[in-house]
Amino acid sequence: MVAESGSAFHKSIMNDDLSLERVVATIRRAGFALCDHARMRAWLGACGRWHDFSASWNDLPEDRHMADGGRYRRRRFAVFDLEGTSLRRAPHQPHFQARAYNRLNGGIARWFEPVSDGIESHPIVRRLVCSAGEVFDTLFAGRPPSPWHVEMHQFRIEASRGQSGLPTPEGIHRDGVDGVVVMLIDRQNVASGITELFDPQKRRLGAFTLAQPGDAVFLDDARIFHGVTPIAPLNPDLPAIRDVLVVTFQRSDGGASARTARE
Repeated sequence: MVAESGSAFHKSIMNDDLSLERVVATIRRAGFALCDHARMRAWLGACGRWHDFSASWNDLPEDRHMADGGRYRRRRFAVFDLEGTSLRRAPHQPHFQARAYNRLNGGIARWFEPVSDGIESHPIVRRLVCSAGEVFDTLFAGRPPSPWHVEMHQFRIEASRGQSGLPTPEGIHRDGVDGVVVMLIDRQNVASGITELFDPQKRRLGAFTLAQPGDAVFLDDARIFHGVTPIAPLNPDLPAIRDVLVVTFQRSDGGASARTARE
């Protein structure tokens, strides 16, 4: 994790052992929490299982729904229902975002190839989704309880000589959900790819780079806008890739997106 020098971001980086209480307290204070890769992977019990998990990003099909005509993004998608510690995969379905949240690709039902059964049931995925569910259950404890609608996205962004890759082609945005987790899976030969955070008035709060596999950020989506700068290859003779896992949490009763759909 690389954050702006001297910024308030350093107060939000979890460099010590992670705990539910510390992550929740940090999000309450800042609207986000940055989690160091070593602590994050230990928290997920991922130290001995990372290779077979991360290797699945080598089998992502191209995203054919890019309104900008871009051929730089690959992805798979899955949906879960989470209630307490009970996690069930939902029938495969399209991903939909209102244009208020995604002005490039929003407003249509986008069908993506499903996450494989082996990754859906992988211990890292199960632990991440259930642990993040605990975080958001606690963070939003004052709201009426309902199961979480969870969406999981495997993304690979590619860049090559003369062709940059756009991790967030829709620009600075919110996802229209309650909570978001973004975790870096791999980063090879990449220049830039800097994550920037903004408050609801679009005032820049600061920036950081997910640099090591396992670096992650938790976001309170109603409080934080985010975007990632385009990537380019450090060595133009070699391809560049940036792999991330994005998991979003929305209350089944509609949650944040239902409350803010008209914004």
